[in-house]
Amino acid sequence: MAFSQTHWKTVLLGVSGLAILGLVSCGKQQERIERAQNLGQAVLDQVLGGGSDTSASSLENVPVEARAMAGTLQAQSVVAQLEPAERRYVIGSIVAKPRDLAPPIALASVMAEPELIDQILVDEQAEAKIVILDDATSRRAETDMAVIEDIESAGTGMRSITVIDPKTEVPTQSVERVGTRLPREPLSREIYRRRQVDEGYTTPEIRAIPVVKTREQKLQSLPQLKPRLAQRAMTLRGETLTRQISAENRMIAAATKYGVAASIQRSRSGQMVIEIGADALSPTQFTTERAPRQIFALETNTGCDDAAVQSGRGGTAMAMDCVIRDLQASGEFEYVEKDYLFDHQMIRRPGTATASVTPNDPLFGLQWNFLNQGSEDGESEGGAGFIDFWTREATQGSIDVVVAIIDTGLELDHPDIAGSPNVAPGWDMVSDPATGNDGNGRDDNPDDPGDICPERGVFANSYHGTHVAGTVGVGVTNNRAGVAGGAWNVKIVPVRALGKCGGRLSDINDAIRWAAGTIPEYDALGNEVWNENPADIINLSIGLFKTCPASMQDAIDAVTDAGVVVVSAAGNNRISTEYYAPAGCRNVVTVAGSDARGYLAPYSNYGDGVDILAPGGDLSRDDDGDGHPDGILSTKSAENCFDPLSGEAVAECHYAYEQGTSMAAPHVSAALALIKSRRPDLTASELVSRLTSGLSSISQTQCTGLCSQYPGAEPTADDPDICLRPCGVGLLNLAGVELSE
Repeated sequence: MAFSQTHWKTVLLGVSGLAILGLVSCGKQQERIERAQNLGQAVLDQVLGGGSDTSASSLENVPVEARAMAGTLQAQSVVAQLEPAERRYVIGSIVAKPRDLAPPIALASVMAEPELIDQILVDEQAEAKIVILDDATSRRAETDMAVIEDIESAGTGMRSITVIDPKTEVPTQSVERVGTRLPREPLSREIYRRRQVDEGYTTPEIRAIPVVKTREQKLQSLPQLKPRLAQRAMTLRGETLTRQISAENRMIAAATKYGVAASIQRSRSGQMVIEIGADALSPTQFTTERAPRQIFALETNTGCDDAAVQSGRGGTAMAMDCVIRDLQASGEFEYVEKDYLFDHQMIRRPGTATASVTPNDPLFGLQWNFLNQGSEDGESEGGAGFIDFWTREATQGSIDVVVAIIDTGLELDHPDIAGSPNVAPGWDMVSDPATGNDGNGRDDNPDDPGDICPERGVFANSYHGTHVAGTVGVGVTNNRAGVAGGAWNVKIVPVRALGKCGGRLSDINDAIRWAAGTIPEYDALGNEVWNENPADIINLSIGLFKTCPASMQDAIDAVTDAGVVVVSAAGNNRISTEYYAPAGCRNVVTVAGSDARGYLAPYSNYGDGVDILAPGGDLSRDDDGDGHPDGILSTKSAENCFDPLSGEAVAECHYAYEQGTSMAAPHVSAALALIKSRRPDLTASELVSRLTSGLSSISQTQCTGLCSQYPGAEPTADDPDICLRPCGVGLLNLAGVELSE
């Protein structure tokens, strides 16, 4: 139906929350809020598919905990602020990669061609961490070696940590020592007795590192991997370690120049993380006795003041700028950048055909996002066509298909998730215990302990990863409780990379690689732990208002080269995705958010880089008239809930409406998983092509908005006040996907 310019302006002004020209008046909004708390029989009929429904799927026949939920209509549409989003980074943490590294070697290739064993490194050096003291700590350690021992003991059960003294000449290493120790002399009592405090610092010469182990010993040391994982897992070349150690020396020189402590972590992916400042001295430890510290800062353009830093007046943040400048100027690195903090892309605010395959979960009737597209009963104009696919293709997913959710973790004790056969072993990739909010660093527990962040005015846990994973299908669907997922039977690998106040770029990069099965992590005994369920699809419902960081693009390229599809939320700042990451990175499927009409939601990013428009929800609208907001209903713990049957308040519940491009991306991940379940022979590019070939066309009207609300957008030819917001090739519609040979 065509809209007049006057009507279209009225709609858009309503979406932007202007009271005078609102599409729905305040009175109407209040009436709908009351309806959400006091559902009438007509609403129940719609939810249950008819007033005579007496099956176990009806709301009456399930306990309150299986149907209580959170989320009511908002008084006005939630729209992102006009000013640019704050760009935060971890104070003192730098991500870098030496230039011209040789590509890693697939473990499967090494197994098949034993002669390749001479080119690779198989020992702890690939993941080693070194720590360089600042002068003050060094002086304390001269009389108390416990200072050194405490730092080195932090590596017990994880990657090795060795404290070195950059002011001491590094003796030539014997071949025997290289295999078990770092190719530098660790600090010791003997070194302190020899050390001349006033002696100048010189960068030690780096020599080629000999391979200690024989072919047979190396082959025995390679991890025993399942065939599927071995095809994707990569290992480090010896020449790469040589370049990393050369780069380490450059980092040591920079840290020493500015008088700051530093820790340097190698990775077999080639990425290196440098932390400078006081926290570098205890990189994996955290105690409640430690004074609270500022863990992030807003990016500014202050830059480096050499004199201020060297006099001790510049602080860690400025010293970090100086170190980055020096490393970039050296020409030795492919990239050197700040360890930015990413946010999830969920907006949080206070506040059926007879023959179709549909689940018996009691709240499924409120999940408009999975319905077939249309305006008839049991359809939604913004639905993604999942019901048609479940029915026509006779599949709801396969346990052989793996989706990794890189997010805040997963509520493992959620009643719809605990014991679910869809949950595979995951990993907690949050390295900083303060950010992790769980008292430790990286480990094998991806449970979400919550992400309250008073420093940013966040006083409620988002359980964002649980909501995202629920849409994909992490919970038990068709179990007469709660909600349904898009792919009922796929395998979900939760990888926790976001915690309190966000998630580090360096952690996210490692999470992407681990999820794809290309790098290992380590258990409490220091043993390598590979993802035995390497992802077919990785969901990234995260975002940073910045062009794609080089290190993130490097990680994405590495896993897409291994055959993984990476799906990214477009972001919620109403800007072009070219200014957003990972949405603006190459080799990702970028997903914008739509409302229940199939229109681009007012919060969503847009642009030529958007591939697909998918349900993200809009909590300010109720276009289907069911008395509930048109958000996305999924799994997550929440407070201030209500019983949709009686309207009575419920203190806590396990299901909630949310909105955001975070909610849109998992619809695409679930759709790809369903297609992969039906056609496991498809490659990653073929998989995406099949999905996009079935998209519903979208009109210009569905992707326009007020120019005043979307700076930089292109005005339409008919009205200079209305701007184009490109929102993808089409609207997600599984019903249009053709899977015949």
